[in-house]
Amino acid sequence: MQIKSLLAKPFANYVYKGVRKGMTSAVADQENILKELLKVGKTTEFGKDHQLQNVSVYEEFIQSIPIRDYEQFKPYIEKIKEGRHNILWKGKPIYLAKTSGTTSGVKYIPISKESISNHINSARNALLCYIAETGNSQFTNGKMIFLSGSPELDRVGGIPTGRLSGIVNHHVPNYLRKNQLPSYETNCIEDWETKLDRIVAETIDQDMTLISGIPPWMQMYYDRLHQLTGKKIKDIFPNFSVLVHGGVNFEPYRNKLFESIGKQIHAIETFPASEGFMAFQDSQNAEGLLLNTNSGIYFEFIPANEVFSNSPTRLSLKDVKVGENYALIINNNAGLWGYNIGDTVKFVSTDPYRIVVTGRIKHFISAFGEHVIGEEVEYSLIKAAEEEGVHITEFTVAPMITQGNGKSYHEWFIEFENKPADIARFAHRVDNFLRNKNIYYNDLITGNILLPLHIRTVKKNGFIDYMKSIGKLGGQNKVPRLSNDRKIATALEKYVE
Repeated sequence: MQIKSLLAKPFANYVYKGVRKGMTSAVADQENILKELLKVGKTTEFGKDHQLQNVSVYEEFIQSIPIRDYEQFKPYIEKIKEGRHNILWKGKPIYLAKTSGTTSGVKYIPISKESISNHINSARNALLCYIAETGNSQFTNGKMIFLSGSPELDRVGGIPTGRLSGIVNHHVPNYLRKNQLPSYETNCIEDWETKLDRIVAETIDQDMTLISGIPPWMQMYYDRLHQLTGKKIKDIFPNFSVLVHGGVNFEPYRNKLFESIGKQIHAIETFPASEGFMAFQDSQNAEGLLLNTNSGIYFEFIPANEVFSNSPTRLSLKDVKVGENYALIINNNAGLWGYNIGDTVKFVSTDPYRIVVTGRIKHFISAFGEHVIGEEVEYSLIKAAEEEGVHITEFTVAPMITQGNGKSYHEWFIEFENKPADIARFAHRVDNFLRNKNIYYNDLITGNILLPLHIRTVKKNGFIDYMKSIGKLGGQNKVPRLSNDRKIATALEKYVE
């Protein structure tokens, strides 16, 4: 059984050298990808509609390709769903990744035979870079959780269609199949709580060494194991050494997760999406995620405050700056062109190009002109929690707009693992951190236009009950941190203490 860990090291070192070499050629690699995309794209229906045959440099590209979201892409996607060829990319996609959109309903994202390697190899490279840097390959000998949506696929227009994680499940390398948990049958279960019970039953007596998933799911899994055994995770799985996470900011969950585990272990962050695997953590010793600059995706960046402008500034990789908040735009070898994926990022380094995800474009509060974003509320809550020694289970924020002479304010719904001794003092700390982070919010408080924030405490498992009530418990589903309306806040009223 030790053969996997022995073989993993030389392979990891080989891949790691390639990744490090790519750090020095990122801009050139991006320019080459754009050329390749244009070469294929000009033969498609989309390419002909946008005269891509006349485009050879980025300045011409941005004149020909507008920024689009899914709704604006939908007419082309509908043709693909009808089984037509050469619409956005040559031939037909080999898969359609089915994902839930907040405004578009179900979205169907094409994956081509050229783009599938981006999804598979990027996850692999994150693990191999970890092995090469730390020397820890022992986890490859144990059992690993690769949680996915159902791997059972439907067909739309003759194209296999399903959740991205279910599609990727079909491409887990054979040498990892015997290590993979849960079973195929369990991954096919749609009801989340039934699935979680089965995962616990299948893993509780196994030598689990790696567990991957989004942080809220992992916490539910750890809590269920603790309920059954009364033990910390380190005592159930003594060889558990690697945690792989993505989908939401890890920091609000970090303390509680590691407390549940009972020891500090290495964590690897990834940035996968149905549209492409954007970045991954290549080092335990450097901040941020390495942008996937040589994996079939040509990236563009729009200053976040211009994203809703009719003619926003569009930047290629060579023009980005550290510390600026950008909307992430992709063009890829599955036929997405000028596609706004809805995420915002900030570069923490340009040598190499490393990013942190700062939030979602549509997840903000600006009911009064403050434009508070996810990064700011997460920072403020984490800092206050550290000072007060409390752990947060989950939270969301919404504006409370009062009528008449009453003052409006931001309302925070927070589920605490352990509550602060003085909730008013805690709220004051959070508010001060947010005021220091966002000058517009501070001006509104100072100008007596807004009251300081209010906190509503949500009962234990209140967010789980809320997600269950809307049919979005478990899997890759998560609660938005911010809303510019009261839809989520109103639904959460029944779960407050």
